[in-house]
Amino acid sequence: MKTILGAGLAGLSCSYHLGHEECIIFEKNTYAGGHIYSNRRDGFVWDEGIHISFTKDDYVRNLFAKSVQDEFIEFDVNVANYFKGDWIPHPAQSNLFAVSEPYRTECLNDFLRVRNDDQQEDRTPKNYAEWLNFAFGSAFSKSFSTAYTRKYWTCEPEQLATDWLGKRVFFPDIETVINGYKQAPQHSTHYITNVRYPKKGGYDRFATGIAADANIHYGHCLESINFDTRLITFTNGAKHHYDELINTMPLPELIHLGGLNVPLNVRNAAQSLRCSSMLLVNVTAKCKEKNPFHYFYVYDEDKYSTRITQTDMLSTNNTPKGKTGIQVEVYESRYKPFEESHSDIALAVVDELKEMGLIENAESVHTHYVPYANVIFDLKRRESQNEILSWLEEYGLVREDDDLEPMTDWSTAVKVNRGKLALAGRFGQWKYFWTDDCILRGKQFGKN
Repeated sequence: MKTILGAGLAGLSCSYHLGHEECIIFEKNTYAGGHIYSNRRDGFVWDEGIHISFTKDDYVRNLFAKSVQDEFIEFDVNVANYFKGDWIPHPAQSNLFAVSEPYRTECLNDFLRVRNDDQQEDRTPKNYAEWLNFAFGSAFSKSFSTAYTRKYWTCEPEQLATDWLGKRVFFPDIETVINGYKQAPQHSTHYITNVRYPKKGGYDRFATGIAADANIHYGHCLESINFDTRLITFTNGAKHHYDELINTMPLPELIHLGGLNVPLNVRNAAQSLRCSSMLLVNVTAKCKEKNPFHYFYVYDEDKYSTRITQTDMLSTNNTPKGKTGIQVEVYESRYKPFEESHSDIALAVVDELKEMGLIENAESVHTHYVPYANVIFDLKRRESQNEILSWLEEYGLVREDDDLEPMTDWSTAVKVNRGKLALAGRFGQWKYFWTDDCILRGKQFGKN
């Protein structure tokens, strides 16, 4: 019997692909799904932050479609940015036509200066700040990218590495920026275009297929783990001996719960890993004529609002008729902790929504706090993670060629040897994973 810690999407996928009959899952919550769980409240559906499926992997697409009996909505997503009263198509760097002066021309001129000065050089940026300045110029970076980094990643760009970027931040060529300065581009340069979302019930409906018949023990919060004796103790008093363990809970927590049996250098490495936390402010209001964006980013640093989703734009079944649901994401971390209470932040967010013209008055407001939102890929992350994984080798972890890389290239990924200890999922592996990555990680462990 294989033991899995966590019934989030990665844990469910591991159990599904290995065979539910061969796995036992321990979950601290009273529900499965983890970060894709959809909360239902007073006729409204609230996902845990923006969740849409934009994977191009046929296996994942078919698995999700089967889970909802093909009852999903497929549409071209409309994403925007809000900056000092302007609504700018996403990504902003290729849509400068929508930026008001003087920022519009300042951004273009600085971009051209940087590219003309440096385009012949072989540049390897030391950090994200250097990458941003070469990619966009300092004027755009200051007003847009650096500001958003502070809000979303909760740190300065100089503190971030660049190994997490991939195609997730668009690096434009000169012609694209010039054309986007003159007029709206004919085609989107965003990596997310066509998306799917369940017709009813929220995003977690996509996981019903892999969750069916899973052997899940709910209400089991880990209290300690002894890697030597392979004994897990839970806060409810239960104990469990494992033979083969798959961990999906946050890697720093796994190490912390190992207690004094974990060497000091490994505990320090786990302590140095950083992630952001997210406060969701869920606001209900009467429907009004709204902008056409499914979700958008807010660059203004004088606003808490960082990313905003209009939930009824994803599916009209997410809200009662005549109502709108607006979910606002606000981030903190040990780099940048909140200085106000959650309730005070929520009140400020409502005022921001009014200022942006999204609502006239809020009918209800509630908050939901998510301790683990995003892994922060700072300059210390790789070294600390390597220290942890190297120690876990002593307890059956089989190292993988890309286990320090933020992302996995699934086009070249092969079936892995799990060993007696394996890691899966965004926080279990400390990766920049999305839902399709979590599904494919479980498939990587599977029988076929």
